[in-house]
Amino acid sequence: MPEQKLDTPDGTDALGSMPSTNSPSYATHSGLQTAFDHFASRVTRWAGSPTMFCLALGVVLVWALMGPAFNYSENWQLVINTLTTIVTFLMVFLIQQSQNKDSVAVHLKLNELLAANRHASNRMIGIEDLDEQDLREVADFYTRLADRAKQVGSDRRAYSIDDEGMPERLDRTS
Repeated sequence: MPEQKLDTPDGTDALGSMPSTNSPSYATHSGLQTAFDHFASRVTRWAGSPTMFCLALGVVLVWALMGPAFNYSENWQLVINTLTTIVTFLMVFLIQQSQNKDSVAVHLKLNELLAANRHASNRMIGIEDLDEQDLREVADFYTRLADRAKQVGSDRRAYSIDDEGMPERLDRTS
């Protein structure tokens, strides 16, 4: 089956298409960012493994067993405090990188489901960019919508934010 060309006349990718390796967006990928992303993914998978947990537990047990030999001194305590602080400090950045990437991927998947479902409101695509107060207003709206659906009873009608309208302050279409 021949591959369809999805580029627009100005050379950019068509709406909804994945960037190809010859697209402008592909050329702007940072090699450092890509390397860090791969490194962070591998390390977070490795750090969350049972083997790594057992290794960390073993280090703590060895440290605890060595306490009497060092008379539970400040230096003995400083060793574990320094080690755990350094590991925690570095892992925060690696885990956050992986979490950010996973979060973006989940949002994109949900956006695709919204865009593909003809009964879903496309206005919900990108809602994660709203601030917390705006999100609470939308959540309150859905609570009222759920209450309305309960009042109607066994009517299998699907209700959407498009039926009632986005709260006026948040409606980006008007």
